[in-house]
Amino acid sequence: MAELHQRPTSLCCCRKVLPVSGGRCGDPGGTTGPGAGPGRCSPLVDVASASNFQSFQLRHVHLDLRLNFAVKEMSGWLVLDLLAARPGVQTLVLDSHPSLLIHSIDCKVPGSGQDAPVSLTYRVDPFTDYGSSLNISLPAAAAKPNRMFQITVRYTTTDGPAIWWLDSELTCSQSRPLVFTQGHSVCNRSFFPCFDTPAVKSTYTATVRVPDGVTVLMSASRSSYSKQDRVFQFSMEFPVPSYLVALVAGELQHVDVGPRSRVWAEPCLLSCAVNKLGGSVERWLGVAEDLFGPYLWGRCDIVFLPPSFPIVAMENPCLTFIIASILESREFLLIDVIHEIAHGWFGNAVTNATWEEMWLSEGLATYAQRRITTEAYGEAFTCLETVFRLDALHRQLRLLGDNNPVSKLQVKIEPGVNPSTLMNLFTYEKGFCFVSYLSQLCGDIKRFDSFLRAYISEFKFSSVVAQDLIDYFLGYFPELKDSAVAQREGLEFDRWLNGAGPPLYEPDLSAGGALTRPVQELCELWAGSDPPDPQAVATFDLSTWSTFQTVLFLDRMLDQSPLAHGTQYYYYHHCYYCQYYCYYCYYHNCYTTTSITTTTTTTTTTATTATTTTRGDWGKLSQRVS
Repeated sequence: MAELHQRPTSLCCCRKVLPVSGGRCGDPGGTTGPGAGPGRCSPLVDVASASNFQSFQLRHVHLDLRLNFAVKEMSGWLVLDLLAARPGVQTLVLDSHPSLLIHSIDCKVPGSGQDAPVSLTYRVDPFTDYGSSLNISLPAAAAKPNRMFQITVRYTTTDGPAIWWLDSELTCSQSRPLVFTQGHSVCNRSFFPCFDTPAVKSTYTATVRVPDGVTVLMSASRSSYSKQDRVFQFSMEFPVPSYLVALVAGELQHVDVGPRSRVWAEPCLLSCAVNKLGGSVERWLGVAEDLFGPYLWGRCDIVFLPPSFPIVAMENPCLTFIIASILESREFLLIDVIHEIAHGWFGNAVTNATWEEMWLSEGLATYAQRRITTEAYGEAFTCLETVFRLDALHRQLRLLGDNNPVSKLQVKIEPGVNPSTLMNLFTYEKGFCFVSYLSQLCGDIKRFDSFLRAYISEFKFSSVVAQDLIDYFLGYFPELKDSAVAQREGLEFDRWLNGAGPPLYEPDLSAGGALTRPVQELCELWAGSDPPDPQAVATFDLSTWSTFQTVLFLDRMLDQSPLAHGTQYYYYHHCYYCQYYCYYCYYHNCYTTTSITTTTTTTTTTATTATTTTRGDWGKLSQRVS
């Protein structure tokens, strides 16, 4: 998953069932990691959350909502099943957002002699520009450790960043409005009050009431519909973090494409989506299961959303959200869907406990994606895709500089900084390179596959820190631990995690040479003379090139363009690059950006006139230019 800023913006599952994080040192609330120093314990801190999630266990969440398309509001209530994890807790603090209108808050403590709901006092305080804190005073009966109590919050959503209301003109069919949510990273606090941190997971259920003709989907393992009452019921029986609770509602239809997968889309898109995917989803799932163990989520459905969807795809469990414009390219569709499938193991089943270590999700999912494509389509195909991604990584590094802290795998998030602004290619590709290095240390890729299966089995439905992965890796391969591989000079694990700059190791991609070599030869021919010899260029049959080869060629030609160093240019051939460069500009408050598009024929490549875009024009950058 990669995010594009187009809008302003518990069961605490770290180490399984421990009440807070870590437990590596034997103490609730303790975790050991590279940031904590060797052998030291420190409580898990998520600076992006205002909540006091460390003080509670969240057992279950229930949402009861009514969707009003006319006024673009969701109204209803939220029920949290909680236990105090420590004595004397007098206040429950939830992540919220100024766009949430809180109407009332009640508490019920079964078995306390006060079974009737009690109205509670609460206060909303500022937190950051992406959220606020909801402080709820608890009754004494709820503060007793290990006693279950329920908090009910009645509220209405307005125009928060998690909820996207599309008028009918903005949908693909242009006939009915549509609404969807996008919770990653810290947006779902504007969908419902919650512990908005990846460290906390819980099951959830939902009841959603809609107008006639509207279909609702959620990231849930089970669903039902009462046509008479126009009510949809959902149940997620596996624990998930708040950012993976997702909803879409509109004119949606489906076709089954496998025994556990179906494709959802607006009617005008459905046949195209089904034809592009065919029976591939089940094939990819089968390959992934052979590599990493059973698929844990039951359903693996996909919903295609209008081009207003702010990212390429989102790995919501049981229901991947993906932008419809990706249907233009078979190869990019393949890669993106497989990447989201890989998140079923890496990111959803085992989740990074803090946003400072997003590579634990994206780096591992990228590695898993490439293992799947290697088994399904061959090593050459995977190497080609990897080459142009790593090209993009080094291109971004030249723009940012080797010492830029956002190039670290373990990025320290300062209070007030939105974690989404730190999402970049390093999260994916440098993370992938580190995982590839771990695989190389094993000496046998199949042994590393076995390790990943064991890792998922050990940590499934929990949230982890980097040290959990490293410790489990060294415990699984004791011979590597005995050889002090973590301290190998120049390749120290700590340097991998906390050092800025390029990856310390890149995998051997020579197996893709038959596909990448013609690209490089044409680039050299083109760069070697001005203009290039048309007869020499004509010897390259571009009609046989894959999309990835064409993209790689355009990338490398742009690398040799006469533009001044540091010029920010956007590649319209695929919005992955648009997103990554948008992140760079957004993070550095760059308000104007040179935008260049390229077209190609069998003999010419032309750069169109440069234009400028303002920060308010992010939506235009997701449009593809063919």
